Amino acid sequence: MRLTTRPRFRLGAAAVGLAALTATASMAAPFSTAYAGPVESAHTASSAVRDVCGAAKAGFERCLAEVRTDVHGGLGVRGRAAAAVTGQASALPAGFGPADLQAAYKLPATGGANQTVAIVDAGDDASAEADLAVYRSSYGLPACTTANGCFRKVNQSGTASPLPADQGWGIEIALDVDMVSAACPQCHILLVESDDAYSRNLAASVDTAVRLGATEVSNSYGATEGNGIQAFAGDYAHPGVAIFASSGDSGYGIPIIPAAYSSVIAVGGTSLTRDSSARGWSETAWSGAGSGCSAWIDKPTWQTDPDCPGRMIADVSADADPSSGPAVYDSDPYDGAPGWVVTGGTSVASPFVAGVVGLAGNPAKFPNASAFYAPSAAAGLNDVVGGRNGSCEGDYLCTGVAGYDGPTGMGSPNGLSAF
Repeated sequence: MRLTTRPRFRLGAAAVGLAALTATASMAAPFSTAYAGPVESAHTASSAVRDVCGAAKAGFERCLAEVRTDVHGGLGVRGRAAAAVTGQASALPAGFGPADLQAAYKLPATGGANQTVAIVDAGDDASAEADLAVYRSSYGLPACTTANGCFRKVNQSGTASPLPADQGWGIEIALDVDMVSAACPQCHILLVESDDAYSRNLAASVDTAVRLGATEVSNSYGATEGNGIQAFAGDYAHPGVAIFASSGDSGYGIPIIPAAYSSVIAVGGTSLTRDSSARGWSETAWSGAGSGCSAWIDKPTWQTDPDCPGRMIADVSADADPSSGPAVYDSDPYDGAPGWVVTGGTSVASPFVAGVVGLAGNPAKFPNASAFYAPSAAAGLNDVVGGRNGSCEGDYLCTGVAGYDGPTGMGSPNGLSAF
């Protein structure tokens, strides 16, 4: 993969102002002004939704999870499994569960038993395994524990101790392991906890995940691209292992890394709702889904969209809208209102799609996202039409259109044939 050392995406005057506000101080050159690019994001965070992670300082990344503040499901096991604890079954929590997502994306309930999906996050979540047990038992999924060899948690060096300090990513970690479970109940889960959210430590944790046998690696974090991003490109390129990253939650604008690396599958976001169609579900581009044209990374040969001279994100997508988000269980009292919550952000979509690849069991098919752009993949993807994540005069860069578009890429999973 060759990375450019100069900006290539031409932005309009309004977009230059956006770039000045959001780009890091390390960017070496201004954008030129010939192309009328992103003017505004369509995404306006609801007062009932909060970002799990705040803005990151230079050299660090931020997690991309969002959580509903108006939905609190309490603590403990739900559904039929609650009877073993309370003596009677209870209603499942608000938010989509595994059966909903499997139905929406036509996924089989079995597969992936020989796959290990790694999750890379910053800091420790002391309750991660216990919370995962509550989630999986509530939805009738098989146990995934350290004892039975399904679950493993390590530090960025790959050992079980010492674990890093809590970095406030607890909901992100819970969301990640729950979404892998929802997509691929039989996959093994490897949680690699970096010392902190420093870019170098997160990149090193990806290398550790691969060294420990991960077949898929999901990264639900990012930082605005800029000068110096070349330093970690190699950490996100491992032939034979499929690497995923969230495309971002700020709508159309400057892309983020690691999603923009050409070796990474950038996962965008949709709004998923039930309807009366033959599918039984409909999807549109989520207003917060990250999309954009890289100013620093060359366009891969397998990407042919006409209005972006550099790497364009996203590649594929799945549900990411907090208003149509999944239920997640996180009991850490330091993460706000503990217990059952409804989450969103492309942090949902990345581990879910990583789990779908695990379910299919073909990680070597994805040294990059090129397989999703092949004509043969079209039948295995839902073409997401409608919705937007910014202002681009209806262009595919920020609008859900037929065929490829920035917010949703080539589409969302429609069974496993594309995976």
